[in-house]
Amino acid sequence: MGNPVIHATAICEPSSVGADSTVAAFARIYSGASVGRRSLVGDHAVIGGNVLLRDRVSIGPGAAIFGDVEIQDDVILGPNVTFVSDNREAETVSKDGNLRTVIEAGATVGGGSVIAKGVRVGRNAAVCDGAVVTRDVPPFAIVSGNPAAISGYSDAAGRRLTSSEAQRHQKDAVESESTGGRIVHLRKATDLRGSLVVAELGSDLPFVPQRFFIVYDVPSLDVRGEHAHLACEQFLVCVKGSVHAIVDDGSVREEFLLDSANVGLYMPAMTWGTQYAYSSDAVLAVFASLPYDASDYIRSYEAFQREVSQRSSSSRL
Repeated sequence: MGNPVIHATAICEPSSVGADSTVAAFARIYSGASVGRRSLVGDHAVIGGNVLLRDRVSIGPGAAIFGDVEIQDDVILGPNVTFVSDNREAETVSKDGNLRTVIEAGATVGGGSVIAKGVRVGRNAAVCDGAVVTRDVPPFAIVSGNPAAISGYSDAAGRRLTSSEAQRHQKDAVESESTGGRIVHLRKATDLRGSLVVAELGSDLPFVPQRFFIVYDVPSLDVRGEHAHLACEQFLVCVKGSVHAIVDDGSVREEFLLDSANVGLYMPAMTWGTQYAYSSDAVLAVFASLPYDASDYIRSYEAFQREVSQRSSSSRL
């Protein structure tokens, strides 16, 4: 490994910059900051003293990073990204109350974006140019606007998922060949008196439900789900309005559009589920195969991936 390359006009502590990294002209890295290996700090970028950059991080020209900030491996920050170091609302918008700002591995933050103190941008998430991020961003989410809202999700290759595939599943009732998610058509009867959808719990659904709940009045900017179950299976039906559902098995993600009361989405155990873009009138019915058990939940995507990896390793033994 080679020594870091630090431009003559840059001001920084050489010991804080890792091997094979580059610090461009007029950049400023304050004492106490740490820049990992093979990273790039662009022209006129400023990095505060309590900032930790992991490896292969790219910081665009003019970026300003202050406060208690961790930027993990392979993150790309565009030009003029600003991290807010003082935000009195951060404690209420950060899920875990931790005021440290974290940009997780593989995320991209577009030029001119503003990142509020204490939020977490999930792994492989994409913050669009000019977005103002005031709330946590889920893994693989695409956010834009002020305040930033989720406009979609990406797959492992960074391509935006679309619900066009979900429409095909609804038409053909095809089981997903990757995640295990499955669209199930329920029986529907319509006449002059209206419409009726019926399901025999012992035969039409993939399991006999032991629990049922309804999600409604969800603000359009909010996201539901964002967890997996070790053993519990779920069946989702949007009985009114529409909602987008992401099904993730730990390596592959698919998006389904639920917008009909006679179309349900089956989610097997060990599926990371996310629901977003609720219509204002959406009513989502959820059937669960097991009673509520807090220990059955996996609420961290990293913990979910570890569990998937462990199960995969055990199955190969």
